[in-house]
Amino acid sequence: MSEGTTKEEMLKKASKPAIEAMRLHPFYQGKIEISLKCCVRDFNDFAIWYTPGVAKPCLEINANPDLAFTHTNKANAVAVVSNGTRVLGLGDIGAQASMPVMEGKACLMETLTGLSGIPILLNTKDPDAIVEAVVNIAPTFSAIQLEDISAPRCFDIETRIQERVDIPVMHDDQHGTACVVTAALLNISKLAARSLDSCRFGQIGLGAAGLAICRMLMYFTGKPVQGADIDTAALDRLAKFGGAPSTLTDIMRNCDVIIATTGAPGLIKPEMVQKGQIILALSNPHPEIEPEAALAAGAAYAADGKSVNNVLGFPGIFRGAVDADVPRITQDMLLAAARAIAAAAPPGEIVPNPLDREMHKKVARAVARVALEQGLNRDDLTGYFD
Repeated sequence: MSEGTTKEEMLKKASKPAIEAMRLHPFYQGKIEISLKCCVRDFNDFAIWYTPGVAKPCLEINANPDLAFTHTNKANAVAVVSNGTRVLGLGDIGAQASMPVMEGKACLMETLTGLSGIPILLNTKDPDAIVEAVVNIAPTFSAIQLEDISAPRCFDIETRIQERVDIPVMHDDQHGTACVVTAALLNISKLAARSLDSCRFGQIGLGAAGLAICRMLMYFTGKPVQGADIDTAALDRLAKFGGAPSTLTDIMRNCDVIIATTGAPGLIKPEMVQKGQIILALSNPHPEIEPEAALAAGAAYAADGKSVNNVLGFPGIFRGAVDADVPRITQDMLLAAARAIAAAAPPGEIVPNPLDREMHKKVARAVARVALEQGLNRDDLTGYFD
């Protein structure tokens, strides 16, 4: 939201999708449900799926916990966890109010990859409480997707949970965004006839997305990324990971590729733009500079957050990680996902259609292949790449 704009004013300006959302959400009472894979038609079915038959798979799992992946829905279930403190375009709206967003993530995960996303809303801002809650529910799931948890607590929460569970944990606002931004840049470099190897990168805004973008670009290029933020602690975090703390002015003056994730509309003025720069102003719903204004000021390429959407990444990343049965998601797996996304884009486009199921399948395969190459997979992937 721009400064001075209230949530009520946003609703008054609601587009047709928003109006339809208000009509259909109460009609369907949300958009997900739990459905059965089996039938309970008589007492014989009752005896198989419940008692006494269910005792046998329980005892088998007790003797060999890995059998939970074959004897239960664990292998297909992903927890979508949020406390609603950093919901896109809405800010801190609380756990319960963020439920439609988490259901939406689950809806997309099911539609695009067949994974069952299960929203878990935590009514706390205490990192210790969040970590304990997620660790304690982890046996139900094959992966944990963290969503819309504000920085800086999100960094510590993700790290601490991953240290205590043996299933993948990914904060989508960090790594999903970084993955899709990297994919977009791979294609933009071709359209703008610029080699990323020779580019200097600048990141404006070092929150959840911004820091993760820096880390991925530094991993990809092997060079430090300049970063700017009004929070000195954010600059310290960047330096800890090998980045170069900088300022908005220096980045706009010296960098070839500028990525902005500040949430501050109009932060980048046209007069700051240097000829030939690539500018991704990704804050939604209002970017730091409109692409048209950046291009008019001399940018070689400019885009906003409408085209760089996390849904391009997280469904396939989780599908591949779950299928490979890995304990964590690595930077190499994320980079493989970025390359697969970039390769699936139509000629002249920087990213593919986010609803392209074939693209998500390719992302999943790319992620699983890297897991196999790195020896992380616990599952037999024989035939997976056929």
